[in-house]
Amino acid sequence: MKRRTTIKLLLSGMFSGLLVGSLGWKRAMAAGRGDNQARALASYAAMQKYFYKQDGSHLYLEQYPAQANDNPYSYEWPFSQAHIATIDLSYIPGSVGRGYGAAVADRSLGQEHYWNTTGTTGLAGYDSYPRPPYGNGGDKFYDDNEWVGLAKLQLYLMTGDGAALKRAKEIFDLIVSGWDTDASHPAPGGVFWTQATWSHDRNTVSNMPGAEMGLRLYQITHDSNYLDWARKMYEWTNAHLLAPNGLYWDHIDLAGNIEKTQWSYNQGVPVGVNALFYKATGDETYLRRAEDIASAALDFYGADDRLYGQPAFFNSIFFKNLLLLQSMNHNPRYVQAMQAYADKAWDSYRDTATGLFRFNASQPTTQLLEQAAMTQIYAVLSWSPDRYTVLY
Repeated sequence: MKRRTTIKLLLSGMFSGLLVGSLGWKRAMAAGRGDNQARALASYAAMQKYFYKQDGSHLYLEQYPAQANDNPYSYEWPFSQAHIATIDLSYIPGSVGRGYGAAVADRSLGQEHYWNTTGTTGLAGYDSYPRPPYGNGGDKFYDDNEWVGLAKLQLYLMTGDGAALKRAKEIFDLIVSGWDTDASHPAPGGVFWTQATWSHDRNTVSNMPGAEMGLRLYQITHDSNYLDWARKMYEWTNAHLLAPNGLYWDHIDLAGNIEKTQWSYNQGVPVGVNALFYKATGDETYLRRAEDIASAALDFYGADDRLYGQPAFFNSIFFKNLLLLQSMNHNPRYVQAMQAYADKAWDSYRDTATGLFRFNASQPTTQLLEQAAMTQIYAVLSWSPDRYTVLY
């Protein structure tokens, strides 16, 4: 079974945005991008120093320091986040971003060690652990594959990389194959979380990122099949996992039981999906929905320190989708909130000796997921806002 690391943050103090006016915000962001860039580069350097395997595999450790019973390499989900962090760094404007081109190519090589051309549906996809000779593979998770698919689409939008677009289309075929077709199930429909037989959950995180992929593919190809599937995944999730407070629950099982935890990334992705539906259709209802979810989420996580009870690797996805919305409505609240989170994490949860982030004081290790997430956050905050359009 794929290990799902859940990090509980122990930060103190109420979360709030930076309360500055519009002109003050613009000046603060212009000044802050330089600091964020330096933080992104330092966080990446620490990730490479302590996690990257110097054995020619192009792979990473799961955590540092490595523990006695650890696998030789990380699972696919942490690797994908390191991959995405590298892509985000490469989009920093100017020569700094261009300097990460070789690193992006290296991550692409490592990513392919998880690629498996077989599966329960007969369709290729990324296994949860590297394939031989680096490991024995593992179950395919639809959400794991969606994160890679979205990364490939971001890379295509950034560079026009045709191979990245081709791989995203292959991944989307896999996602569609995970749709529940048994009408006798409670809440029939939805994409399952995994192909593994030990779970039959259908999750917000296996459906909304699939919808986001479909919308990006429609944006690029104008093939209405992608839009149709995006709408199916979106409508199923809204019908069965949208809570009365306007946020999203985690999943529903085949007994009809709903797991009602409200993770931050499960709010961020629907923001991005609605924003992309607005771009695809011109229907301002979607824009209003995106804004309503973003506002409800910031209010919810701003109360009782809830944001800091969320793993950093969920918050990176949450915030990046809010910046996608900001590229359309230009609301500064989203980047203000992201910057406040980034500043507090840097000041309170980074080891200055190693450059590694550790959010749980009782845990003796730093997770690759955590380091990659913070690298993403600082990298994207160092972008100029006109680049937020490629995010998810």
